[in-house]
Amino acid sequence: MSAKKPKILVTREVFDETLDYLRQHCEVTDNQGDQPYAPEALGRALADCDGLMCCLTDRVDAALLAAAPNLKVAANIAVGYNNVDVPACTARGVMVTNTPGVLDDSTADLAWALMLGTARRITEVERRVRSGEWTGWRLKQWLGIDVHHATLGIVGMGRIGQAIARRAAGFDMKVIYHNRKPIAPELERRCNAAYVSFDELLAQSDFIVLQVPYSPATHHLIAAAQLAKMKPSAILINSTRGGVVDDAALVAALKNGTLRGAGLDVYENEPKLHPEFLKLDNVALAPHIGSSTEATRQAMAMLAAQNLVAALRGEAPPNLVNREMRPEPRP
Repeated sequence: MSAKKPKILVTREVFDETLDYLRQHCEVTDNQGDQPYAPEALGRALADCDGLMCCLTDRVDAALLAAAPNLKVAANIAVGYNNVDVPACTARGVMVTNTPGVLDDSTADLAWALMLGTARRITEVERRVRSGEWTGWRLKQWLGIDVHHATLGIVGMGRIGQAIARRAAGFDMKVIYHNRKPIAPELERRCNAAYVSFDELLAQSDFIVLQVPYSPATHHLIAAAQLAKMKPSAILINSTRGGVVDDAALVAALKNGTLRGAGLDVYENEPKLHPEFLKLDNVALAPHIGSSTEATRQAMAMLAAQNLVAALRGEAPPNLVNREMRPEPRP
């Protein structure tokens, strides 16, 4: 970097140590008040900035890039980047980075929390205890289903999908998966997982966990036709991105018995969600907290900061999404 520090904008509240690191290298405008920017306001705030640290709540598109002629890097605090128009950034010479790896285990844990909670109806019975409906023990009271020895189907076998699969060993589960292509045989052995077609996975699984990125190709990957292929006793877990599931079709399936239950951490049009979800007992609802542990969110923010600083130094960021933007090595 030159003696003059580059200007950056941090769009949402981050940890103090993240800001301390950034201020060593950059002139920082922060948003510790954590009020989300409207698109026009974000453009004005970014007008003379060299770098942007953003979140999945920020849309980085051609209109925003036009308002930020000096922008060199958009560092997303997330592994997914469907909030960023990567081709538009590449066309404007803007590097895009994300934060993979550091959130894998925490996100896998959350998928398991949803599986266990939905199978044993934890969110439903917790509400009933609080409301005073529980008056004593009964043999057939609020029966759930077993997770152990069931068949777990994972759609999307990247790092997080593999972490979910490895945890299944402790429950003696059969693990099957579907991916764009099979993973390496040594990874399959480590996960004790077998590759099957998408339709086979839908038909055979007792629990289906979605772990695919959101894109036009995965929009409504699970819709009415796919839900109809699942076991009526199955449970669907969406801990990846809203839009992968057709929420209206899922509501209908949960109402009519096509599907036993669902555990959701993400929704179409979040933070809004389909109002019928709130009326159903057979769905567990979480507010997009897959990576939300203190250690993991701190690691994500710091990795985003490191990506941003590296890019502004003219170096290759550790997690460059548009790899064609990789700087040439210095002589």
